[in-house]
Amino acid sequence: MITWGISANSHDAALAVFTDEGLEFASHSERFSGIKNDPDLNKELIDYAKKWGQPDELIWYERPLVKTLRQFRAGQGIRLRENNIRNYLRSYGLHAPVRFVSHHHSHAAAGYYTSPFTEATVVCIDSIGEFDTLTVWNGSGNKLKKIYSQRYPHSVGLWYSAMTQRIGLKPNEDEYILMGMAAYGNPKRLWNDMYEMFDFVDGPDIRYKDNLHRGCKNWKPELTTERDMFDIAAATQKTYEFTLEQILEWAKKNTKSSNLVLMGGCALNCSANHLAYKYFDDVWIMPNPGDAGSSIGAVLAHKKQHMPMDHAYLGYNIEGDYPVEEAISELKKTGIVGVANGRAEFGPRAFGNRSLLADPRSIDIKQRVNDIKQRQQFRPFAPVVLYEHAVDNFEGCFNNYMQFTSKCKRPDLYPAISHVDGTSRVQTVEADGSGIRRLLEAWYEATGCPMLLNTSLNIKGKPIVNNLTDAQEFAIMYNIKVFTKAKND
Repeated sequence: MITWGISANSHDAALAVFTDEGLEFASHSERFSGIKNDPDLNKELIDYAKKWGQPDELIWYERPLVKTLRQFRAGQGIRLRENNIRNYLRSYGLHAPVRFVSHHHSHAAAGYYTSPFTEATVVCIDSIGEFDTLTVWNGSGNKLKKIYSQRYPHSVGLWYSAMTQRIGLKPNEDEYILMGMAAYGNPKRLWNDMYEMFDFVDGPDIRYKDNLHRGCKNWKPELTTERDMFDIAAATQKTYEFTLEQILEWAKKNTKSSNLVLMGGCALNCSANHLAYKYFDDVWIMPNPGDAGSSIGAVLAHKKQHMPMDHAYLGYNIEGDYPVEEAISELKKTGIVGVANGRAEFGPRAFGNRSLLADPRSIDIKQRVNDIKQRQQFRPFAPVVLYEHAVDNFEGCFNNYMQFTSKCKRPDLYPAISHVDGTSRVQTVEADGSGIRRLLEAWYEATGCPMLLNTSLNIKGKPIVNNLTDAQEFAIMYNIKVFTKAKND
């Protein structure tokens, strides 16, 4: 039996392939189309997925009729044609039977069934599903039971996206930029004014005075300077962390588990995620907790099947041995190198297989990499570090997927990976024999430095490099050596 999970027709489309052996493949549509956050499927993605055979069934990540009803109530008209998912899939040549799973059930299942837990509290926070915007679940054995739901139009995720738009960024895409900007602002300056946007806050019951689905561009229009934008970002992040704590505290009191699964687009807020450990002993965040990850979640919700996830290398495969020696040589020469090798990562972050890597000890490296990626200079970079050296260099939470920020103990030694507030979004690599592990070991042996700067191999507004052609074009366009396989292959 071949089952495909699909999340599409909204934003950041993705497809996952399951066989009787388990999860075989998962990728964002954008990696094949070259369109950032591509909302739709495409022929190239579907053809690649068919390497595992034609699908026998298709599992869609939300319920289109319920979504249509919500859109109607929200004044968006009747969108039955747009939400006719069977016709949508047939337009791509997909005629297998289609099953539907609710949006937040897909989120919860993606997190719970990929976690190492057999019982857990599951919290899903995003902009909007069908009507749900925040849900809390009990996970036990193979069962997931929803115990709380916040309903549209009240939504923490919509509010955060509205504030992203307010400071001149793109909602549903640039929220992580707001998060980085927050460190440059004064969160206290606008805290009281921002709290006035709330009508009521009691645990997970968070209500807003206005429907933020329409944005809030007119909020305090007198704030126009760069300093104002930094202060809005700082107050937004502080307010989000306050509401997250309200949610987590309620979830802990009203569920039995000491394990937490955190899901939905808001789970990508790595600056806030450490707060989960104030209330829970152990925390799992799937490497792709947003809607794209629901391509996996929809299938797992349908199958009610545990599938602990120990890596995110699920995408397109560039075959060949990892170019360790070549990358080390280039790092010593120029301080920066690109690597595109093996299975591409599934999710918004690169973990070594589609990465731009750099020497974190150089003062000018951060500016050079931001120039290459055509990003704002205030944007931070993450370190990838040998697991056994993480505790010596960072204080706080860290894991294999860059999901938490930690305090860098030696920003003087590693200025390129330390943000203005002294934090780093750490990726640890255990002794797993992976390509990035072997590269880090070789780098440490050659230099005594146990880490590298690690950022995704793309530029602002473009998807991460997917295949050999993408890697070659990136190297030519941005004058960076990108190695795809070892010379002896």
